[in-house]
Amino acid sequence: MKYILGLLVLLSVSVSAIRAQDKPTHNKWIWGPSLGYQYQKANFLKASFWGLTDLGYANYLRIDGGTNLSWKNRKTHVVPELGLTYYLGAKGAWPFVKGEITPYTITPKVGVGLFNLMEFGVGYGFDLKAKEDLGTVKGFSFSVGLSLPLNYHLY
Repeated sequence: MKYILGLLVLLSVSVSAIRAQDKPTHNKWIWGPSLGYQYQKANFLKASFWGLTDLGYANYLRIDGGTNLSWKNRKTHVVPELGLTYYLGAKGAWPFVKGEITPYTITPKVGVGLFNLMEFGVGYGFDLKAKEDLGTVKGFSFSVGLSLPLNYHLY
């Protein structure tokens, strides 16, 4: 009886291991680096790391953390930035609403992303405070970005 019970446990563990190999499990987050350009009273090179998750029924949430780089008067200006994007996925073009915050501005945006690989956005930056040697970075904003998903997978 002891051997039969041991054999059943071994068989059960083996079947579970085989079934686990049949169904690949995926992380619910897709992530990677992005690089872009933004004009908002100055020219900025944007570099960030992002994560995107599916909220269900073609809705996606993306979180960005990165930096904006600008050069003025022979000085490099580094501005940290956090962004939150809500995509309404629709085939290849994903319309979005986005919010970006730096120590100097809050910038709401709207735009369109192409499969979360390329993104075009427009918005308006509201001034929080001036950055020394760069001034205020408020006003109309235009941005374009390219994202590279490092762990993309199809379900």
